[in-house]
Amino acid sequence: MLIRSATEKDLSAILKIINHEILYTTSLYHYDPRTEEQQLQWFREKQENNFPIIVAEIENEVIGFGSYGTFRPWAAYRFSVEHSIYVHKDFQGQGVGKVLMVHLIELAKKEGYRTMLAGVDASNTASVAFHKKFGFKEVGIFKQVGYKFDKWLDLTFLQLLFQEESSG
Repeated sequence: MLIRSATEKDLSAILKIINHEILYTTSLYHYDPRTEEQQLQWFREKQENNFPIIVAEIENEVIGFGSYGTFRPWAAYRFSVEHSIYVHKDFQGQGVGKVLMVHLIELAKKEGYRTMLAGVDASNTASVAFHKKFGFKEVGIFKQVGYKFDKWLDLTFLQLLFQEESSG
């Protein structure tokens, strides 16, 4: 498996992965599939803000991707990032997400971020457990903040601190 920076040529594969998640899961609280134009805009905004987009590739096929970006758009939050990792449905459970996560954490540390956050649908216990394996701690659950597939959704927030302040 090769992990590398994404290019515009990867956007079609990324779009297929993300749209599957939008249409069939609660991983994203979106209703409508993204368009090529929306995905290109997302890509360019990440580039303009110096945020990474990495892809996992096997035999020249993109099978997953990850990125991080602004947690909240105010200056005081500039040391915090929120990440996303998505793996093609046919490759889930095979360690692709793990490799992407390791790379994202390394990049965030190298760039001087202090913490990485994740918003995960609370019913996705596999994703919550996945994050906890990397040291993420559950820091809160927002009840019934999403509505998709005719049901209310709770959102779990998890946080990984790269370094904790010493007290005293």
